[in-house]
Amino acid sequence: MSHPAVHVLAGAHGHRGAYDSWGSLALDLHLLAGPDVLLPLLDTHTARDEAFHRSDDSVEAGVLADPVRRELLLFAQEGAAATMRTRSAALALLRRAWPHWQVRWVYEGQTGLRTRLGLDPADDHSTTGTSYPLSPLGPDDEELAEVEPMAAVVTIGADRCHVLALGVDHPLAEGPGLLRRLEDAPRHTAYAAPAGAGLHIDPARRSVGWWLLGTQPRAERAAALWTGWTVEFWEDRWDEHVRASDGRFAPPAPDHAAALDDVRENALELWAGPRDLRAAVVAAAPGVLVGNVYLPPVTAEQAAAARVVIDAAHRAARGR
Repeated sequence: MSHPAVHVLAGAHGHRGAYDSWGSLALDLHLLAGPDVLLPLLDTHTARDEAFHRSDDSVEAGVLADPVRRELLLFAQEGAAATMRTRSAALALLRRAWPHWQVRWVYEGQTGLRTRLGLDPADDHSTTGTSYPLSPLGPDDEELAEVEPMAAVVTIGADRCHVLALGVDHPLAEGPGLLRRLEDAPRHTAYAAPAGAGLHIDPARRSVGWWLLGTQPRAERAAALWTGWTVEFWEDRWDEHVRASDGRFAPPAPDHAAALDDVRENALELWAGPRDLRAAVVAAAPGVLVGNVYLPPVTAEQAAAARVVIDAAHRAARGR
């Protein structure tokens, strides 16, 4: 079991990249260290070009940094930047930690990184290319009692609301067959908790609006399944879904100031001091072959520099 992330450095002479076997965990908090700390680590890590050798479905997070164009692209399936309560805060802090850079979320994940680099977006190493239907969740399902449920909300017409367990694929990827599959699925009068993705279907107008906080590999292919329908992508603007559903989807409004504080505290904890993930793995399993599957060790000086950037970004975001 691992949580792979792809790291890519791009520039005037092309690109190179590598995978971090556990890099999807807190990738956004790592990036809050800013370019002066992160770019040297990425430069060392991507010395061996091993990017895009895994399927798009299996890569849970990623970053592409281009110092020439001052462009930072990122994606993740989980974490502060992919959670409704803290997403806006995490992205606000990232933009201040990387001043004068364009910071952009890549909704198609690794598929989108290949597109940005001029590579074939369809060159996916997936062995199946199959989409898997998401399981419906009833109003009393225990998963919905969590603080941040891994849920996708589907509203249909003027009176139907369904909640699905969010997996790799967005409900959009099922195509119009989703309507038939959900006919006998549990229904909710309304859904008023956080979610990670959503879809509103208007059968009368044959229109679909969808949003997500994480990623949907091969999103264009998924949208193309809705032949004869108007498909609108709302990016992370779940408020569009709230309006379209007439209140059947009504998540709580995030407390932006509190979220900024929470993301800062988590980032400071991550960068509390020096660490070496490779050494930790070897210590836990002597003799294991570690190779280059983790970011290089972080020194005490790098950790201290990262904390300075995080605090400065937080002050700027809070207007202090």
